[in-house]
Amino acid sequence: MTLPALPKIPYGGDYNPEQWGEEVWDEDYRAFDLAHIDLVTVGVFSWSLTQPAEDVYDLSVLERIIDRAHAEGRKVCLATGTAAVPPWLARRHPDVCRTDFEGRRHVYGGRHNACPSSPAYRRLSAAVAGRIAERFGDHPAVVAWHINNEYGGQCYCELCAAEFRVWLRERYGTLDRLNDAWNADFWSHRFTDWEEVVPPNMLSEHWRGPNHTAFQGISLDYLRFNSDNLLRSFRDEKQAIREFSTLPVTTNMMGIYRHLDYHRWAPHLDFASWDNYPTDGSPVSRMALSHAIMRGLKDGQPFWLMEQTPTMTATRDYNPVKRPGVMRLWSWQAVAHGADSVLFFQLRQSRGASEKYHGAVLNHAGRTDTRAFGEVAALGAELERVGDRLLGGRTPARVALLFDWDSWWALEMTDGHSRAVGYEGQLVAYHEALWQAGALVDVVPMTADLSGYDVVVAPLLHVLKGSIASRLEEVARRGGSVVTTVMSGLVDEDDNAFLEDAPGPLRALCGVRVDETDSLPPAVANTVTLGMPGEDPVRALARHVFDLVIPQGATAVGTYEQEFYAGEAAVTRNAFGAGSAWYVGTVLDQAGVDWVVRHALAEHEALGPFADVRDLEHTARVVDGRRYEFVLNHGADEVEVPSPFSGVDLLSGTALTAGDPLRVPAAGVVVIESAGR
Repeated sequence: MTLPALPKIPYGGDYNPEQWGEEVWDEDYRAFDLAHIDLVTVGVFSWSLTQPAEDVYDLSVLERIIDRAHAEGRKVCLATGTAAVPPWLARRHPDVCRTDFEGRRHVYGGRHNACPSSPAYRRLSAAVAGRIAERFGDHPAVVAWHINNEYGGQCYCELCAAEFRVWLRERYGTLDRLNDAWNADFWSHRFTDWEEVVPPNMLSEHWRGPNHTAFQGISLDYLRFNSDNLLRSFRDEKQAIREFSTLPVTTNMMGIYRHLDYHRWAPHLDFASWDNYPTDGSPVSRMALSHAIMRGLKDGQPFWLMEQTPTMTATRDYNPVKRPGVMRLWSWQAVAHGADSVLFFQLRQSRGASEKYHGAVLNHAGRTDTRAFGEVAALGAELERVGDRLLGGRTPARVALLFDWDSWWALEMTDGHSRAVGYEGQLVAYHEALWQAGALVDVVPMTADLSGYDVVVAPLLHVLKGSIASRLEEVARRGGSVVTTVMSGLVDEDDNAFLEDAPGPLRALCGVRVDETDSLPPAVANTVTLGMPGEDPVRALARHVFDLVIPQGATAVGTYEQEFYAGEAAVTRNAFGAGSAWYVGTVLDQAGVDWVVRHALAEHEALGPFADVRDLEHTARVVDGRRYEFVLNHGADEVEVPSPFSGVDLLSGTALTAGDPLRVPAAGVVVIESAGR
């Protein structure tokens, strides 16, 4: 199963016409014509509408919505509406209400408010999904299924405790294996009966919050369980849909989202989709990273951009409007990195509640003469002109960035070293270096096939699972380069330390051993001098953790300048087989990370054509042997560079020959159908 079969990149987004009278629908569709909108996502929060009581289903309004979309020539991504339970369900079945991390049983309210272990929720959510699929599974307008919405949250009720114990039995088989995995002889935690196991929260193993736990193994397993337990809810609904429809099924994810291991979900998605709401102040490259994570879930298959705001969000303390051209730029960035849709939340602003001021294609007045609507309409026209040429395009990446939820969870719950070292921050920093260098990057799980990559970057690879150590060795042995960092290779899949020198099973590859690891307050920095033979040295700042690295065959390419380990190795490069491994024994500033990453890329001529032009992004997609080069200017000024490509810009129709001036204005986009590549 792959993405929906459509004649072009679908354009539109979340539409909730049930919130207004049908006279407003007429206005909306006239505006949709102007904006070239051809797909609507409907029913996302419709459960109380489609099932007003436990034994009553009413699909009449949803039917009118879908029929109207079809009559207007639009396709429909149809949601099951189960992301927020209706009030009657919580009243009749109180066990659907979650118990939070502090042990408080919640009452009805908000959304993501259902316990995934509740038998009533599981039964009734699957039932309503089945009813909707039975009625609309063969409707000519419906092209895809959208289950729930932005899954997240955790529950610690007695039902979840019981399900956790079932999950543990399936994972470990015996109590002896469980006790070994959790190192249960520490602090007298040896369990003699499965019923003795309780969820780790503020009433049991935790203090100060979710990242402070007495037993990391127990807490790590509960995070895994929670991800699987919510996945079970998704699978219940998908199975109900499958009784009546073979159309592709997805759920909208949230990119770099800590609470769910999307790699565990990936096999159960027909295609990936996600919602792009970048946090204020985050680098533009972080969006490219999130797109690549979504693309990596299905082995490089394109994904859908399910939501983005046309203008502003309404969920933060400060909600700036997207500046002129930015919505178009970020939309094309998504397409450049593998999106086969451009969809918005929302098509018309809601009248009330928490998202009434969230940006939309149509504001409360329904105006079509606003700046935002004009930009949406212009982008819709561009996508219409491009047609189907980019659909199904794959990224020809030569570089892999490893991303691992277990390492994220385990590292940030670890006592010792430094609480200031965040997994996400280092992932973003190393990706930023790759992005600025113009490398074509796949973001992949630890289980991915690495044989096609010249460079593999694995920051904070804390948990080593399966054969990853030997497969990284194979990357270097055949001539590739591996980059890894401090706090890597320290624990196994159970979060127990390897009984050997750090970096554990990565020692031979990296050619080092770590004698000690110093940890200092964030305000304290050390300086690292970086340099290769024949180059002028550069200096970078290092913070938080400082490995005292003893080379065991590796060559020091970076040394500390301060503390009792001044002059000792901080960064090393080890020749291994026909390739190399780089070990970064501290948390370098962005300039230091850039230096390491660019040297590793340069060994394989993997630097992009605009590696020396900051914020000029380049990536590519290949479709049926045709290659499309994307150039996006995220800087504040126009950029002019010699074109490395020959071909035609799909957006302007301009023909280019290699060496011609390539002018890209601020927030500009060029998409070149490249000749002879």
